[in-house]
Amino acid sequence: MTATKVVAFGGGHGLSASLRALRHAAGELDLDITAVVTVGDDGGSSGRLRAERGGLPPGDLRQALVALAGDHPATRRSAGLFQHRFTGDSGDGLAGHAVGNLVLCGLMEQLGDPVAALEHAGAMLGTVGRVLPMSPQPVGIEARVRGVDPERPDEVCTVRGQHQVAVTTGRVESLRLTPDAPAACAEAVTAVGAADWLIFGPGSWYTSVLPHLLVPGLADAIVASPARRLVTLNLANEKETLGLSVADHLAALHWYLPPLTVDYVLADSKAVGDPEPVGRAAESLGARLVLAPVAVTGGSPRHDPVALGAALVPVLGADR
Repeated sequence: MTATKVVAFGGGHGLSASLRALRHAAGELDLDITAVVTVGDDGGSSGRLRAERGGLPPGDLRQALVALAGDHPATRRSAGLFQHRFTGDSGDGLAGHAVGNLVLCGLMEQLGDPVAALEHAGAMLGTVGRVLPMSPQPVGIEARVRGVDPERPDEVCTVRGQHQVAVTTGRVESLRLTPDAPAACAEAVTAVGAADWLIFGPGSWYTSVLPHLLVPGLADAIVASPARRLVTLNLANEKETLGLSVADHLAALHWYLPPLTVDYVLADSKAVGDPEPVGRAAESLGARLVLAPVAVTGGSPRHDPVALGAALVPVLGADR
């Protein structure tokens, strides 16, 4: 029996949680995992390297690689090294950089191909899946936002940059990438076409999940793919999605890619609140709503990879 091919879209902590959950689900299912990662980050270490060296911002790619790192003690140590962040003051050129970001930046410069660089880094970490960028070129993220200035709540202005969109205090009304039509990563397009499942979320909706739908070649591949599609909803709103209901998150998928249909929507049974409007929003995409306890207990709202993995098993293992 061949492995079930799963492609997970996103970036940052949300995609990392999804990949770790898939690792746990792979204990019961034979999964072939590919992560397709956003390349719009312009903050922190990634933003500095992008501005100073050019090339793809490495931070989200690094997190996906670490989430898929092998279990051998040597590879676990390498994964820990990739996550190590240098301390120091603002005058220290290394301060704030993660070791893995520097390694990826060096590999991309040395090999001249981000996919080859990620394959090499994956071999260093013994990854149990593949990590690909959504585009071989870095992209910018822009949003039209209403009410950035609380004294002018109806004014709409353009907010530029992934970091600024992520921390905006207004309501995002529309999203775009620059350039308008970035090239899709050819290997990602191939993976989508061969997939059995496409998974969107959890993660920052406007800066990690929706950007994939704005890359024309990738969007076309997603619509044309014979794979089934799963959306994993967030546990709580972030700054960029304040004011959006859970149902609004699903409506945004249709807004940015109208032909997109979905088979399942997975949500935490407590975080979702009233399931009826969410169920209706899921049905509007052709999906069935699945509720399960997938959050860590106590503390800030975060997905528990073990619980999320357990919830994924019956969905990904279901017959058509």
